[in-house]
Amino acid sequence: MPERSDVLVLRGLSKTYGEGPSAVAALRGVDLEVGEGELLVLLGPSGSGKSTLLNILGGLDHASAGRAFFRGDDIAAMDDQALSRFRRRHVGFVFQFYNLIPSLTALENVELVAEVADDPMDASQALRMVGLEGRLGHFPAQLSGGEQQRVAIARAIAKRPSLLLCDEPTGALDITTGVLVLEALTHMNREIGAATLLVTHNADIARLADRVIRFADGRIRSIEANASRAAPSELQW
Repeated sequence: MPERSDVLVLRGLSKTYGEGPSAVAALRGVDLEVGEGELLVLLGPSGSGKSTLLNILGGLDHASAGRAFFRGDDIAAMDDQALSRFRRRHVGFVFQFYNLIPSLTALENVELVAEVADDPMDASQALRMVGLEGRLGHFPAQLSGGEQQRVAIARAIAKRPSLLLCDEPTGALDITTGVLVLEALTHMNREIGAATLLVTHNADIARLADRVIRFADGRIRSIEANASRAAPSELQW
């Protein structure tokens, strides 16, 4: 059984797309433990399995084999209905592209997610926590890229998630706005205590992490612990 101090415990987690000679192994027997409130950065080339892992942990995709325990419950064994409940109650997503609804204000975009959560924070509070208290009534088209991404972060954390999954959250941003987004994410990790997995191609972002997980060919190649976590303002782009 998983240790209680671990929010996630993965054992032999695998994912194969297709069948026969055309089958593609996206994940190959991943073993990993993630502690409560830990921040992990996942590095590796495109196609190495990072995003596939996030999709399985977030309940967006099914594993082909192995087990993925979330506080003792096996995500990999859940049906679609159970995965939907798991996503709603426990998971916050932040993607490279913000996926905001253009016809809704920043506040309304966050409220939309808060309405389906079990114990949400107030949407305006979530936006204040990412420094957007002055932009509540603005539509996405009236916000910069960095501001839109911070709305997406507020939307993700408004449900008070136990698990925050971030897939290339700074991939479309310049260094100035990227640092602002990373400051919001690291603040949320510490403030709400969500275990945070951050996928990136920027190796210097690894300095923000408690541990750095390097992927290649669907496998974890190395796990390295940082002696201390750098501040986003210290990073190079």
